Amino acid sequence: MPEAKWYVVHTYSGYENKVMSTLITTVENRGLQDMILDVKVPTEIVVEEKDGVQKETEHKLYPGYVFVKMVYTDETWYVVRNIRGCTGFVGPSSKPVPLTEAEVYRMGVEKRVVEASYSVGDEVKIIDGPLEDFVGVVEEMDIEKDYVRVTVSMFGRETPVELEIGQVELMTED
Repeated sequence: MPEAKWYVVHTYSGYENKVMSTLITTVENRGLQDMILDVKVPTEIVVEEKDGVQKETEHKLYPGYVFVKMVYTDETWYVVRNIRGCTGFVGPSSKPVPLTEAEVYRMGVEKRVVEASYSVGDEVKIIDGPLEDFVGVVEEMDIEKDYVRVTVSMFGRETPVELEIGQVELMTED
């Protein structure tokens, strides 16, 4: 069975949620849950101030687009393509192009689950990137944003470096 990938579907502006809910209903009615796994309209919460009152509103990150995680077949293409309000897949003419894993995480379609075996104050070794094999101390970290700031000693100076959580590991006593 081919692997499900994320595809981007273009919709009429303002129809994103309608296309998403119609597609979810169609998938359930046709029993395609093993072929079309997920449908999303990525959003973010924005705090706006109007007349001195703060209000949280939800904004679509990509207006006019819906993200669909599916196994690409003629049938799944047809089902998605014929949803009312859908104008087609993003990609050259009739062949949709799936998003790469990096694009999926960068665009906020899926959150990567990152675990760290270290915490603030721990001594760590950089295991990937241009500063590989440098040793430093964790100053700050944010697991949700996959971010860690490590202070390393370079040229006799303490230098803060921003890295991804997976680029460092806890120093072990050898």
